[in-house]
Formats: sequence, structure tokens, C-alpha cells
Amino acid sequence: MKGYERVTNTKIDGKHRRTLQELFAHPISMNIDCWKVVNLFDDLGAEVLDSKSGVKVTLNGVERRFSQPHTKNIDSKDEVLAIRDFLKEAGVTPETVTT
Repeated sequence: MKGYERVTNTKIDGKHRRTLQELFAHPISMNIDCWKVVNLFDDLGAEVLDSKSGVKVTLNGVERRFSQPHTKNIDSKDEVLAIRDFLKEAGVTPETVTT
């Protein structure tokens, strides 16, 4: 993948690990708190720029824009999949992080 840079042994705390596991759960987990995801991005060292229209996240050279959910939770399967794909492209999966 273009711009792909695998991250290994990224250390995150237990609550952010649970959020990461929710994002990669099968079947797709619904009602994930959007602020937990933003805090996960922060803990991973991502640059997070917030605006009224959405959030721009840059992690390991990979950049994505995500729309602001209309509620506290991310309840769209498409949005969860988009976040999951972004993390994979940035080299972050439950297997590549430690607590």
C-alpha cells in the first residue's frame, strides 16, 4: 500500500486497547463512543484536527477525514469500517500494539 508504514509494539493503555478491539470486532461493534476513538488516536500519537464538519487524523503518514457523528456514538457500520481500514493502513491492529 502506498504510504503504508507498519507500526510494531505501539504501547497503549488498557481502555484504549478495548476501544481498538471494539473497532476490529466481528461482527462489527456498534455504538462505539466517538470520543473514545479520538482518545485512541491521541494515545497512538496521531495528529487530530477537529472542526465542526469533522475530524482530520494523520497517523504514521496516513491521513483521513471522518465526519462528526450526529450522536455521541459511532453507530454506522460504514464509519466503523472506514476507521478500521485507516488504522490498518497506518499499521495499527490489535496484534501490533501492547499494553
